[in-house]
Amino acid sequence: MPGLSLYKTSWCLFCARVLSVIDELELPVELRDIDSDVVAREQLQAATGRTTVPCLRIESEGSAVTWMHESRDIIGYLREVAVA
Repeated sequence: MPGLSLYKTSWCLFCARVLSVIDELELPVELRDIDSDVVAREQLQAATGRTTVPCLRIESEGSAVTWMHESRDIIGYLREVAVA
């Protein structure tokens, strides 16, 4: 399974939707709150050019990193990973 990190805020409803799926599927996802973690916010900005959340950081074998925005896309990806 790839290394997964979710960049989020505590007040974002779309983040809450993704978090509920993470809990449902019991996936090991590191949570990074960009409101309380300045470094996480800067990483998100540097990597994607914006601070829009939710954003899933996917680190595959070989250290390839992909960033995924949009809660529906993230949820679809998480469901696929869970059955693989």
